Amino acid sequence: MKKFALLSVSDKTGIVEFAANLIEHGYEILATGNTARVISENKIECTLIEKFTNFPEIFDGRVKTLQPSIFGGILMRRDNKSDQVEAEKNNIVPIDIVCVNLYPFVKVSSDPNADLDTKIENIDIGGPSLVRAAAKNYKHVSILTSPEQYSDFVNELAAGNISEKTRKKLAYEAFSHTAKYDTFIANFFEKEFDQPATDLRINYELLSELRYGENPHQQAQLYGNFYDYVDVLHGKELSYNNIVDLIAAVEIIQDLSGNSCVIVKHTNASGAAVSDDLLDAYEKALSGDPVSAFGGIVAFNGTVTKNIAVKLNEIFLEIVCAHDFDSDALELLKQKKNRRLIKIKKPLITHRVIKEIPGGIISQNYDSSSIDDLEFNIVTKFKPSQEELEDLKFAWVICKHTKSNAIVFVKDKKVIGVGAGQMSRLDSAKIAASKAKEHGHNLEGAVAASDAFFPFADGIIEIANAGIKSIIQPGGSVRDEEVIEAADEKNISMVFTGIRNFKH
Repeated sequence: MKKFALLSVSDKTGIVEFAANLIEHGYEILATGNTARVISENKIECTLIEKFTNFPEIFDGRVKTLQPSIFGGILMRRDNKSDQVEAEKNNIVPIDIVCVNLYPFVKVSSDPNADLDTKIENIDIGGPSLVRAAAKNYKHVSILTSPEQYSDFVNELAAGNISEKTRKKLAYEAFSHTAKYDTFIANFFEKEFDQPATDLRINYELLSELRYGENPHQQAQLYGNFYDYVDVLHGKELSYNNIVDLIAAVEIIQDLSGNSCVIVKHTNASGAAVSDDLLDAYEKALSGDPVSAFGGIVAFNGTVTKNIAVKLNEIFLEIVCAHDFDSDALELLKQKKNRRLIKIKKPLITHRVIKEIPGGIISQNYDSSSIDDLEFNIVTKFKPSQEELEDLKFAWVICKHTKSNAIVFVKDKKVIGVGAGQMSRLDSAKIAASKAKEHGHNLEGAVAASDAFFPFADGIIEIANAGIKSIIQPGGSVRDEEVIEAADEKNISMVFTGIRNFKH
C-alpha cells in the first residue's frame, strides 16, 4: 500500500530537505499550492492536493484541504474494521504523516501597517483543522508543526518506525500550537472589536529555565518575550529574584523624570534621587542607605558614563541597568565578570497583575496611576512650599512602588528613610525615621509620603516629631479630621491625593 505524507506549511524552512527524506523512506508527498511549488522547484516530486481530491482550491485558497478524502485519510482508525470498510468504499487512503504550520497571524496582526482585512485573511482555518485531526489520531498519524521537529523525526524514521511515544509528544506539541494560535486570535478580536474580557487567556512560550526560584529548592521558569525589552550586555544569567527586582527598579525610574537613579533591594527602594547630573543622582541615592545598597540593583534614567562606572565599581552590585552605557563605562564595568549589565530597549509595560490561588487565579489591572492623577488637596492650615511640593511628588512616586505599609521620607529629591512592609503604619514611620538617623540624615524640613491613609493620629505625630514638615497621603480615613487636627497642632502641612497605592 502507498504511504502518504501531507505537507502544507507557511514557514518553508527545511521543507525541501524534509520532503526529500520522506521520499527516500517510501512516502508520496501531497502538498498545497505554495508548498508544492517550492518542493517542485527543487526537483522533488509531489502531488497537488487538488489533483489528489479532484476538487480545486477555491476562494483564493480559503478552501483547499477541507475535503473528506483528506480528513478521512487522517482520521481513519487503521485498526478498526468498520473504518477500513468505509475507507475502501469511499476511496480513502491513509495519510500517515501531516506536516503543517499556520498562517503568520501573530506577526501580521501586530503590523501597524496591515489593515483589518489583511489581518483577518491571515487567520488559518484548514491548517488548525489538519493539525487537530492528526493529533487526535496520534495512534496512527504523526503530526509535525515546526521545522525544529524535522531532524529528530527523520532520524527516528531512518532507524525504523516512529514510536507511539514520539507521536504522543508531537500530538501534545500540536495541540499546544493550535491553542496558542487561537488565543492570539481571541485576544485580537477582543481588543479590535472592543469586547468585554470574560475570559483570561495567558499565552506565553517557555523562554528559559531559571536556576531556581525565590529559594534554591524552588524550580522557576521564564516565559514570554522579556528580552524584547532588555538586553543583558554582560554577566551571568538573571535569576528569578534578579528579574523581579530589576522590574521593580525600572518601574520606579519610569515614573520619575530627569536624571534619576534608584537602588532596589527586595523590590523596595533603599535609595533614590533626582538631580541635574546623573552621577550626582547616583551618589545621592547611595547616600540614602549605603548599607542596604550592598548587593542591590541600580537603575538609571539615562546613560551610564565612565565617571559613573568608577563610582559603581566601589561597591558590590548585582545589576546595573540603564538606557545606555558609553563604551568606556562598559569596559570598566565588565571587569567584574558576574555583575549583570542591563540595557533597557523599550519601556517596561505591565497590563495585568496575576497571582495563582487554589482553584484559580486572581487578577487586577496594573497600578498605572501617575502624578497627573493626583488631586493635591491641601487640607491643613499650613501650605507646603514649592520646594516641599516637588519633594512630595517625588516621595509619592517612591512610596507607590514600596511594599505596604509604606512610609517614605524625602529631602531635596532624595530618599533618606524608608519603612516598608510592616503590619503597622506607625511602625513603618518609626523605621523610616530610624533609618534616616542611622545614616546621618537631617530630617528637619524633610517631607513624608504614605501609601494609604493614617487610621489614627499617632502616625502623624510620630512623623512630625521626627522633624518632617509636610506629608502626602491619600486621605479617606474615618478619622481624617482627627489626623488633620494633629497635623495642624504640629504646624506641618498635609496633602490628600485621593489615590491609594497599596502594594502587597
